[in-house]
Amino acid sequence: MTNHMHNFCGRTRREFLWESGCGFGAAALASLLSADGALGAAANPLAPKPAPGSAKAKSVIFLFMYGGPSHIDTFDYKPTMVGMDGKTIAVKTHGRGGHKNEGRIVEPRWKFKQYGQSGKWVSDLFPNLAHSVDDIAFMHSMTAESPIHGSAMLMMNSGKLQSGSPSIGSWVNYGLGSVNENMPGYVVMLDHTGGPISGAKNWSSGYMPATYAGTVFRPDGSPINDLKLPEGTTRPLQRDLLDTLAKLNERHRQPRLDQADLASRISTYELAYKMQQHAPEAVDLSQETEHTKKLYGLDNEQTRQFGTRCLLARRLVERGVRFIQVYSGGSHNDDNWDAHGDLVSNHTKHAGATDLPIAGLLKDLKQRGLLEETLVVWGGEFGRQPTAEYDVGTGRDHNSMGFTMWMAGGGVKGGVSVGQTDEIGSVAVDQPMHVKRLHATVLNQLGLDPNALSYFFRGLDQKLVGVEHTEPIKEIIA
Repeated sequence: MTNHMHNFCGRTRREFLWESGCGFGAAALASLLSADGALGAAANPLAPKPAPGSAKAKSVIFLFMYGGPSHIDTFDYKPTMVGMDGKTIAVKTHGRGGHKNEGRIVEPRWKFKQYGQSGKWVSDLFPNLAHSVDDIAFMHSMTAESPIHGSAMLMMNSGKLQSGSPSIGSWVNYGLGSVNENMPGYVVMLDHTGGPISGAKNWSSGYMPATYAGTVFRPDGSPINDLKLPEGTTRPLQRDLLDTLAKLNERHRQPRLDQADLASRISTYELAYKMQQHAPEAVDLSQETEHTKKLYGLDNEQTRQFGTRCLLARRLVERGVRFIQVYSGGSHNDDNWDAHGDLVSNHTKHAGATDLPIAGLLKDLKQRGLLEETLVVWGGEFGRQPTAEYDVGTGRDHNSMGFTMWMAGGGVKGGVSVGQTDEIGSVAVDQPMHVKRLHATVLNQLGLDPNALSYFFRGLDQKLVGVEHTEPIKEIIA
């Protein structure tokens, strides 16, 4: 958009736009120029692109359990730990408290039972989700490079420990575009208690144009700010004003055809204009039946918040949104899964809020025929230690050396478990899988080659998975 200040009846262009309710500046330019080919392929950076490979999934829903759920208290069954409670053993751990060579065992605080034809062991924390194990592939030997929340979050979201790199949702939008020009291709829904540490860095587009960044949606009220037209402004009037301003922006763009960021910015304004009409409908749950709402736990105060976000995730998938991230846990205390003090209280709270909604999401996607083309991912930035962090209590420290994540749908095998941690869950010992392999699997299921998808920046072909060849987790791919 031009930085020049043209005069409108004694007012600057910026003032004119503000007073006219046209906060989307050059919103019309992309649609006008794409019609006559002036912008060519750059007119809409989110234009849908065919997947270069065989795609099993069209969309991804990443259920992010912020804070680090304990794998040995949820899905990684460790029967040999029963009876070891309080025993001090020699075990190497590395968490927030640094390196330790011994610790006091905190045995799993919940009973495990077998479920499904696969006979998968699941703790009593997830009595509803347990009935979907035959649709789930569990990865029990995930590893990451940091046991610290901030860098571990960035690693899980962008493949890098440092900020400044595009998140996985941005890579997906860059590689595939969006099939719905009226909605963002990448949506993030935060916990009602707040966002995670590092905030927007976790859904940033990094060195890519801002078009590819995640858009934060609120589940209640207007999904994002400034969607309603200002008083006295109609959509035809707004459209007419934007069309007029498009000519001014085209004058600015013509000498700068090599600046891709300009076309990206223009397309973002156009998307904002379209979202005024379509985003409110996408989050209107009055269209859902009472049966569906109950399936997600909207009739229960404990599950209503997370259940609403899960239901909205399904509605966004139906509307062609490529990548949706739903957070459980916010702030920096027991409002997330970071159970340093009272493990029982913490995990009872968060599992109780998410178990029924996640089970409902999988059932709903499956009965609508959407699970086959929607990849659901569950996990946190790391797991938790088998030993206590303090001299008293049941709290566990962070564990990035071996933890559990799972996937369902999107061409992933159900009822399988891959990899193992040792007998107490302290470290991955069988088929250790770096977070980058999780990313490679997501891209692969979407029809993208994780080792070929790149973006040129600072003289290098940057990749989500880095410079080394990274294999998807083939054992879980159907």
